[in-house]
Amino acid sequence: MIVTSAVRHAAAGSAAVLLVLPVPAATASPVTSAPTVASAAAFREPTPPVRQYVDPARLNRKGTQVQPLPGAPGVPEVSALSWVVADASSGEVLAARNAHRKLPPASTLKALFALTALPYQEPSAQHTVADSELTGIGDGSSLVGVKEGYTYKVSDLWNGVFLSSGNDAVHVLAAMNGGWESMSRRMQEKARSLGAMDTHVVSPDGYDAPGQVSSAYDLAVFGRAGLQDPAFTKYCSTAYADFPAGSWSYGIANTNRLLTGADGVARYPGLIGIKNGYTSNAGNTLISAARRGDRTLVVSVMNPQGGGGLAVYEEARDLLDWGFAAAGRVQPVGSLLPVRTKAAGSAARAVSVTHEGPAGRDGRAAGAAPRAGSEPAAAAAAGGDARVAAPSGASAGLPLALVGSACAAALALWALRRRAARRAG
Repeated sequence: MIVTSAVRHAAAGSAAVLLVLPVPAATASPVTSAPTVASAAAFREPTPPVRQYVDPARLNRKGTQVQPLPGAPGVPEVSALSWVVADASSGEVLAARNAHRKLPPASTLKALFALTALPYQEPSAQHTVADSELTGIGDGSSLVGVKEGYTYKVSDLWNGVFLSSGNDAVHVLAAMNGGWESMSRRMQEKARSLGAMDTHVVSPDGYDAPGQVSSAYDLAVFGRAGLQDPAFTKYCSTAYADFPAGSWSYGIANTNRLLTGADGVARYPGLIGIKNGYTSNAGNTLISAARRGDRTLVVSVMNPQGGGGLAVYEEARDLLDWGFAAAGRVQPVGSLLPVRTKAAGSAARAVSVTHEGPAGRDGRAAGAAPRAGSEPAAAAAAGGDARVAAPSGASAGLPLALVGSACAAALALWALRRRAARRAG
């Protein structure tokens, strides 16, 4: 009887407690299906405009490539063997001719040299030139006048590269960055990292060398990348500077006529600059960039076949004028951005999920991929996130603990009542 009464009291107490407890459900885990999808749709950030599909193979075709819309101006007739007009912000190629034709780049290759070497020395750092650093300069090279035993600031040497196209300055800077062969390899690697697959570097200064080639596409890629570096932009847009020569200095002028307006070539309004080049094998080459309003264009021109030595500037001018007039009136025929691999695309999709999903309790977005190398990433790789599994087990064990406490309380109450009854008896 005593045991039966105790069990009855415990059962009654447990039933009362259970009536007010939430019933554990197997679907209490934060990782759900339909509710999560609904909430994600409700809190999703605005979707950016879908980028137009661009056929990357189109730029491999010969001849002029352009997709005009109604009202678009006609593409100018130019004699260059290869050229590209692109939007510097988006990387979209507005029009091109033989974009991937491999041709000698001449000193426009110095743009790639600058992209590779500029980050490694402070502009104010000083360097005393050794005789060995000036050996191997090709006959007929353009020079700024670097002298053995003289001390120069790094910024002076870069002015010599961009303004005077000085191969002597390139040789010294290359020596400061591991040497000629090392610099050639690093430039090659840099080109590939930017998606420039046509370029083969043999001589970092752009001097004619067997097998050294680039393309109008790659030159435009280098120009666009340079505009994202404030130091590069500063040097390539400088029209005049003083170059030191021991106790005195002399003035040097940028050889880009569109920037300075020299030799009867009118300055181009809004021109940022970049780099021109010439060798007997390459002919005249040019990378130009100009800004008009909130739009910046990059134009590359390789080896005009007519008009003399200044034709490269006038043809670049015509292409820049066309690019600004064609804004919004042509569909892109390609892109200067590196081709995304399947893995890169998957990573991009994971990032978009991270930004679009609703935030969870721990501040992470629902469905977000863990960062590589982090502890959550290791847990996910092992088969799941421990933080997601823990709440489900805890919520199931809580009612059982409360039931046990209720039973203990009921037994204690029964014992007190029995003791009181005995005293009364």
